[in-house]
This record gives sequence, structure tokens and C-alpha cells, in this order.
Amino acid sequence: MDPFFWQSVLVGFLAQLVDGALGMAYGLVSTSFLMAMGVPPAAASAAVHTAEIFSTGVSGAAHTWRKNVNWSLVLRLAPAGIIGGIAGAMAVSYLPIGIIKPVVSAYLLLMGVFVITLAFRKAPEKPVSPNSGAAVGLVGGFLDAAGGGGWGPISTTTLLGRGHAPRQAVGSVNVSEFFVTAAISATFFLTLGGVRWTDIAGLIIGGVLAAPIAAFAVSIARPRVLMGVIGCFVSSLALWQIAVAIDPNMTFVASLTAMASPSGFSR
Repeated sequence: MDPFFWQSVLVGFLAQLVDGALGMAYGLVSTSFLMAMGVPPAAASAAVHTAEIFSTGVSGAAHTWRKNVNWSLVLRLAPAGIIGGIAGAMAVSYLPIGIIKPVVSAYLLLMGVFVITLAFRKAPEKPVSPNSGAAVGLVGGFLDAAGGGGWGPISTTTLLGRGHAPRQAVGSVNVSEFFVTAAISATFFLTLGGVRWTDIAGLIIGGVLAAPIAAFAVSIARPRVLMGVIGCFVSSLALWQIAVAIDPNMTFVASLTAMASPSGFSR
């Protein structure tokens, strides 16, 4: 058994716990973990989105059953999200890893800071724009594919801030995410020539194991506190990836460590 399989199980377990408690950040947590383990950005995003096809399909069906979906909003979100997602997947697949990795890390850092701000502010009440879904879907789809996550935080919070009812905003975003995720995964299959199924299986198994615990956690977790913790965690991993991209051998960190040691000060 590939040892990375068990790491993927752990990543899927932790990411599903977070997503179950917050309703977002599965992609952000999974991609941050995988990149920290040395997985290239495109491969990490491909594995995460392929695994998400299963979870978003179940989630979308549940929201449809509960009549939480505004289908006119889905018809604006999903097609634009698909276009943006395909463009983002192609960008992260074809750009040199030396360029795309620090860019994706910087994006994850910004998303981590964004999640932290969500923990401390209340979304402003604004009139609903009937055409807002297309722009939100296009941007959300592109950043979700290129950065490995962000569809939920970007789409849901933007729609809530523009005055959409919370129940329909969450339900419509979840249904749209299934189609966007499927398009992103198909694009990665074509551009990368396939994905590592052991990684995907690990993410799925970990998520399935965490689902019952996450369902319980959502009833006791304090969302704002958890958002702050997750935002700080994602930001920390992103900062580490940026530092490694700037200084691959971490010579700067090593020199600081040497200076901080007693022998370093004695010199």
C-alpha cells in the first residue's frame, strides 16, 4: 500500500470535519495539506476536485430534496462556474510549477486571511442583483480550480452579502458546485493524463469516516472560532510554501536558527 494513501485518508478526514462544521473550506484545507506534503499544485487540485465529485453530488441531492435550491440562480452560477473552472484548471496545468506554486500559495494565504475576516465581521445587507450569479460563478470557478479551493467561501459569502436568503444561497451554491467540480476534474484528466487514484481514494475514505463526526460537530462547534483557527492554519501553511518557493534550501531559516542557538550568539 502506498504510504501516501494513509496521509490522504488523514487529510480527507480533517478536511471533512472542517467542512461539516463550517459548510466550506474542504478544498482549501485539503489542497493546503497536500501541497505541504510535496504534491504539485495541479495534482493536488485534481485529486481534491475528483474526490469532491462524490461529496458535492450527495450534498446537492440533499439540498434539492429539502427544496433549498433557487434554480434560476443555479442557471447563472453553474455555467459561469464551469467556464471559470476550466480556464483555471488549464492555467494551473500548463504554467511552469516554479511560477504557479508560489502564486497558488499566495492565493491560499489570501483565502486564509479572508476566512479569518469572516470570523469577525457580519456580511453587509445589500440589494440582490439579478445578474450577480454569473460574475460570482466565473471568478469563483477560476480561483477554485487554480488554487484548489475557494468556491464555497467566495460564492456563498458573496451571495449572502448581496441579500440572498441563506438557505437558498447555500443550497444553490452546493448544487452548482457539483457541475463545476465535474468540469474541473474532466479538464485535469485531459491536461494531466489522469490522476493518482490512491490519493483520491484516501480523501474519499477519510471523508466518509469523518462525516458522522462532522454532523455531530456542527451542533457543538462555534463557527466563528473554528473559522479563525482554520484561517490561521491555512495561512500558516501558505506562508511556509511561499518561504520554500523563495528559498528552496531554507538557508535563511537555517541561519536564523543558528543565530538563535547559544553557540550562535557566542560567535
